[in-house]
Amino acid sequence: MAVELCLLLLLFCGSTISEVQPIYKPPPGTLDFGFVPSKTYDTGAYHEPGAIGILFKIVHAFLYLVQPNTFPQDLIRKLAQQQFGNTQGDYQKPENVVLTLQAIYYEIGFIVSAALGLLFILLLPLVGLCFCMCRCCDNCGGEMHQRQKKNADCQRSCFATFLFVASLIISVGVLCAYAANQHLTNQVRGAKKLVNSNFKDLKIFLNDTPAQIDYLVSQYNTTKDKALSDLNNVGPVLGTRVQEQLGKEVRPALDAALTMAGAIRETKEALENVSVSVEVLQEGTERLHANLTDVKMHLSNTLNDSACNAAQAASTCNIIRNSLGQLDINANFSGLPGVSSQLAKINDVLKIDLSSLVQKGYAAFNDTPDLVVNQTRNILSDIKSVLESIGSNITTFTRALPVQKILADLMVYLTQSEAYVQDYFPLVEQYDFYRWLGCLILCCMLVLILVFYYLGLLCGTCGYDKHASPTTRGCISNTGGNFLMAGVGFSFLFSWLLMIVVVLTFITGGNVEKLVCEPFEDKNLFKVLDTPYLLNKHWKNYLAGIIFKNPNVNLTFEKVYSDCKENKGIYTSLHLEYLFNINELLNISMYTEDVALKIEHIQINLSKIILLDEIGKENLLNFSSSGIDGIDFSAYLTEINKSVTKVDLLSFANDLEARADQLPKGALENALKGHANNIRMIHNQQVVPLEQAMSTLNQSIRLLKRTSSELMVKVKNVISAVNAAQNLINNNASQVIVQETKKYMDTIIGYFEQYTEWVKESISMEVAACKPIANVIDTAVDIFLCSYIADSVNTFWFGLGGSSMFLIPAIIFAVKLSKYYRRMDTEDVYDDTENGNNGYHKEHLYGIHNPVFTR
Repeated sequence: MAVELCLLLLLFCGSTISEVQPIYKPPPGTLDFGFVPSKTYDTGAYHEPGAIGILFKIVHAFLYLVQPNTFPQDLIRKLAQQQFGNTQGDYQKPENVVLTLQAIYYEIGFIVSAALGLLFILLLPLVGLCFCMCRCCDNCGGEMHQRQKKNADCQRSCFATFLFVASLIISVGVLCAYAANQHLTNQVRGAKKLVNSNFKDLKIFLNDTPAQIDYLVSQYNTTKDKALSDLNNVGPVLGTRVQEQLGKEVRPALDAALTMAGAIRETKEALENVSVSVEVLQEGTERLHANLTDVKMHLSNTLNDSACNAAQAASTCNIIRNSLGQLDINANFSGLPGVSSQLAKINDVLKIDLSSLVQKGYAAFNDTPDLVVNQTRNILSDIKSVLESIGSNITTFTRALPVQKILADLMVYLTQSEAYVQDYFPLVEQYDFYRWLGCLILCCMLVLILVFYYLGLLCGTCGYDKHASPTTRGCISNTGGNFLMAGVGFSFLFSWLLMIVVVLTFITGGNVEKLVCEPFEDKNLFKVLDTPYLLNKHWKNYLAGIIFKNPNVNLTFEKVYSDCKENKGIYTSLHLEYLFNINELLNISMYTEDVALKIEHIQINLSKIILLDEIGKENLLNFSSSGIDGIDFSAYLTEINKSVTKVDLLSFANDLEARADQLPKGALENALKGHANNIRMIHNQQVVPLEQAMSTLNQSIRLLKRTSSELMVKVKNVISAVNAAQNLINNNASQVIVQETKKYMDTIIGYFEQYTEWVKESISMEVAACKPIANVIDTAVDIFLCSYIADSVNTFWFGLGGSSMFLIPAIIFAVKLSKYYRRMDTEDVYDDTENGNNGYHKEHLYGIHNPVFTR
């Protein structure tokens, strides 16, 4: 009943949110649903035995020696599936005989050990009886006579040592048995806390499940809020997406137009610079030419002075006179064509602010999100209504499910089970007390034997006088011998009873350990239980037949236990998808279909966006026909590449001054140096400004040349790009809008898909995590049966059996040793060697009293 209620509970858990689960797709954004509320379970299904664990390991090692065979899965399956009848012939069937022989082979260790135990049970009392009868006939050490031997002290010491060692081993076995007995009682007394912890975890398991379901349902608001947020920001979301897609063509076109507007302004500046620079260069070169002519004239007059006719100055003056032809201008700017017509046309083009027109196109295009908002107001209100209805439907469906009734039934069943355990636990403790008392009595039997042995050894050793003859031994020594014989007597009386208990517990506990505990630990036991048609000959999978009424479902004990051990959800552990498939039931299409239809009907008209009007395009064409491509750039560049003067005036002045220094001191030298300074002044005041003007002219001409290169083609390309972008907005934007609207719809639907995927994952792994169920199994089998009972019982028979086995050598040594401690009735008397008796003879031959012969 409990299992069925659990399954129904999880069924309704899944159904609660089943209406909102799609096939998962990677979501465009990640939603944070938080963590499913869960509490920590208290039960730690693990037992640490403490110091006695060493004994448990020793017993396990002994059992491995007795039974080294692996767990016989196939044999158990065949034995369970084999039909044994009541007739003799059924057992004589070949297959049954083979199975029997295989079982005997597997159990051969236990069978041999049990046979030895039975032999012990049968023979030891019989041997004891014969031994007593033999002693009554003064045989087997019953005769109160001891012959004196030279090695008597050595024999006595050896017998005492062996008996002491045997007694110590028996004592260790008794302590092991007592420790195991006490350990089991202590664990039974403490088991109530572990049982209560399991019941507490099961209650937490039931009480947390509704809260987890409510949390899953409540997280729909997270999805809805995110969807509403995107809908409220449809401009930044959808509008921006549309704008980004169109912007791949629109922005480059507008950027090109804006670049062309900048090129027009740069062209005007360049033309103005050319016009001004040419004018400056023409005026400057004319003035420079006149000044250089004056310098040549004055130099020529100076060189005509009579001082140049002197022998020392003649050659120098001739050299200077021959270089005067270099003082002239080199570049001629008077013949360069003007650019006034081109500048006039550019000024006409600039009367229209092309940059302002392009900026208007930018502004219109950037208003796309606002256009989207204005054109989707009515549709968005309908979508919000659909989202609200989805939340209402989920809440209504949740309230209609009988989850609380199922939980209440489970809680009642659990409470009744807990009350039953609480009522009967005192009875368990009472029976355990009887068991503890019985085991204690068995231990006390051995303790009684040990007491006699230890007292015998103590009294015999302390009271023994090596100078006393066997007939004159003291009372303490005699008492020690009597104690030893008493121990022997009780050994014969109790040993067979002890061995009966040992054999029974050995067969039971050993097989439980080998056939239940070890295969449970390595899960081989579950593999046997999962054998098809084993537990029910008509069902392939027994657990699936119980839960789903469909034995063909692949549901195994091992998988369920492993999943619960990992604290997975019961939906995953029990494969409840065969009762209700989340991928089919959690389908949001019924809810999102209306949302998708509403979003698909979004229509956005962007035809009002004008990137560049006809005036702007005509302005671009006018710029291309401004005539700057007709300028004779080669003429300009030819003159610009020339130097201003034929010779560097500074070099000429320096050379003139150096030659003047070669002349004799006087008026001629001073006059030439004056002309050199005048030439330097002309260079600084006229040539340098002209060079600067030439640099400006050079930059402007080259800029105009680059701009005019294929200007018409460039302008047409800009206009074509703008027209193509405008055509995209006017005619093809609908395709982009549909594409981006689909992506926007996928984004909105993706939030629901994230929610439902999270719900499915939570149901599989977190909701109703079945760790308590695995803990109950571990508590019942691994802890109670194996750790508490089996280990304690096995350790008990191990200690008790070992002690019982060592009673045999203890009996032998005690009988032998008692002869040396007890007071004898007769003894051997030493005689002279002449009598021919080697010094020893019978006492009765010399009239010494012998009670055996006087009876």
